[in-house]
Amino acid sequence: MKRWLARLFGTREAGRPAAAPSGATSDRPAAEDASLADLDLDLAFFHWLAGPHVLGKPAPDGPVLDELGRLARDPDDAAALVPRVPAVIPQLLRSLREDDTGAGALARQVAQDPVLVAEVIREVNSPYYQPASPIRNLEGAVLLLGQNGLRMLLARVAFRPIISQQAGPLARLIAPPLWRQSELCAQAASMLAPRNKADPFEAYLAGLLHNVGLVVAFRVVEQLVPPGALPDGDAFGSRLVAAARLISARIADAWELPPPIGHAIAHLGDAGALPTLLQDADRLAKLQMLATGGQPLFVRAVLALPPEARQVYDSLLEQSDRQDA
Repeated sequence: MKRWLARLFGTREAGRPAAAPSGATSDRPAAEDASLADLDLDLAFFHWLAGPHVLGKPAPDGPVLDELGRLARDPDDAAALVPRVPAVIPQLLRSLREDDTGAGALARQVAQDPVLVAEVIREVNSPYYQPASPIRNLEGAVLLLGQNGLRMLLARVAFRPIISQQAGPLARLIAPPLWRQSELCAQAASMLAPRNKADPFEAYLAGLLHNVGLVVAFRVVEQLVPPGALPDGDAFGSRLVAAARLISARIADAWELPPPIGHAIAHLGDAGALPTLLQDADRLAKLQMLATGGQPLFVRAVLALPPEARQVYDSLLEQSDRQDA
């Protein structure tokens, strides 16, 4: 997989608070507003994922953190803990880099993989795309999606099994919300990219891939921790999230994705267009999932979003509504 990636990329319900009235003032203390700005969404999201799986006395966290440190130094071993992408995907994505590749040629390549055929047809007939009439063939699907839409669809198809298809009992339970957060982050990143002068598809890929290290981390937990004894302390959660992020970056580099992707994941929030927008996208995606549960702290955090971020947040909700319809 390393080489084809290098060739390809070388170059008012819960979660939807009403907007605050114009000119409205808040009677909440300033200190509370400051705490919202400093909300540790990484830690909150970890506890949201891990909480249901802490059923007894937590196991010692040292062995898990030590193994994650080792995997960060050996990304090939880390990548071995996640599935590989479908074999037809590299050929398809290479074709998408060529502007003169017609819809017919792309359809013939998609047709090589029956699973991919079903995924493309299902996607274009979903409420998200709302076709005027049912799409029943691949060429019509490719024409409806367009080149960039097809690129993003194929990226989702390629990376979905890496995160969402897990064998262990803990990973199987955690994988669906983790994949959902990855999709939301990717969508938000692609929306934020133009205004940050970043490549939307590169930003989308970074969003899809940034959680792969968490998949590895929970696989390690399954191997080293008895069922129900997942450590859940704040210090452990923060260190696990940091180690998982580094593993994601190392895997991106090992798979020879564009260097900015691994750099953005490893240096989330640092100076630079991609690290900055990826952090914003990640926080918006996590905030949406946490606020949808109706917890007042996260709902208030949505209300405190600046207009640009709130616009992206609301767009994510609209897309989620269409997908769930």
